Amino acid sequence: MLLFPAAEYAERLAKTKERMHEHGVEVLIVSHPANMNYLVGYDGWSFYVHQGLIVSLDCDEPIWFGREQDGNAARILTSLKEENIKGYPDHYVMSKLRHPMQFVADILRERGWDARHIGVEMEGYYFTAEGFQTLRRDLPKAAVKDGTLVVNLVRRIKSAREIEYVRQAARIAESVMKTALDVIAPGVRENDAAAEVYKAQIAGTPEFGGDYTSLCPIMPSAERTSSAHLTWCADRKYRQGDIVLLELAGARHHYHCPISRTLFLGEPPAELRKIADAVVKGLNETVAFIRPGVTAEAVEAKWRESIAGTGVHKPSRVGYSFGLNYPPDWGEQTLSLRPADATILQPGMCIHFMPGIWLKDFGFECSEPLVVTENGCDLFLNFERKLFVK
Repeated sequence: MLLFPAAEYAERLAKTKERMHEHGVEVLIVSHPANMNYLVGYDGWSFYVHQGLIVSLDCDEPIWFGREQDGNAARILTSLKEENIKGYPDHYVMSKLRHPMQFVADILRERGWDARHIGVEMEGYYFTAEGFQTLRRDLPKAAVKDGTLVVNLVRRIKSAREIEYVRQAARIAESVMKTALDVIAPGVRENDAAAEVYKAQIAGTPEFGGDYTSLCPIMPSAERTSSAHLTWCADRKYRQGDIVLLELAGARHHYHCPISRTLFLGEPPAELRKIADAVVKGLNETVAFIRPGVTAEAVEAKWRESIAGTGVHKPSRVGYSFGLNYPPDWGEQTLSLRPADATILQPGMCIHFMPGIWLKDFGFECSEPLVVTENGCDLFLNFERKLFVK
């Protein structure tokens, strides 16, 4: 069953075609599973093989292509007509003799689209160099060009129903973070704590269940907190004096709500408290500054202004857009809070303000996901911003 009304999917497709026209793309091959889900509702763990949608400016609905055994998923999960569901035989799967993009090229020739300007998601995780070469070789008359952000830029502005799913994900995220803070203690194995986090993510709340998240739980401890994006250390037990970074999330129908907090087991050192105070103050002041009409780079500049003189420095971006996504990332790749990003914030944009600090020996994280509104921004979470101590 589709999660959104047919009219919403139709509006998404129409806006995608508008961007295609603006970018000189007549046919777009969509390979990112989040973009597939967004346009037609397809949702399956089938993205380890080649699959996608073919969107043409002169075709009323997209064409789904994928492994033949996944074709019924497209019939169950989408409202596409039977003639627009194209499954390729298994001899295309992980073969040295043929490539699924040959199958796609055949579809384009059958439709008379083989000499058009064809966009592909060249910077996407799910489109390969071999696929690109195959298309260029099999469609010599076509102009194959980059269409990476065509759908992503449409997705950047969320509908009211999408924002409601993020709000539901936020309730799950709060439960997930509380679970982590409750279970982590000296003597507990890190993998056991991670197991409880996973359970909380999938269990969700009494009102609605959760989904798998695009990132696994980021839960480094001790000196491992000096680096971003490390997970738990299997078999290691937490110790008194450990610092633990928690970058977690809740997900509802693949709509995410991330949350980051930091826990210290014991009495925190003065340096950690100083950094925590500076980061939380900067976070509070920057979030209060966010409103429609300001640019992404202006938000980052406000952050730097708010931490000036504290000794805290952050060379990387302090936030990004997020929402509907699949592994390996819940970010949308459309907006970054950093210098030279002149993107103007608009109502409906969901942003994870994430000023993570990673120093030589330890790190600190405290973040806030939000949605830009007509008058400012609304926060998704109701979770205290501080250094947690246990």
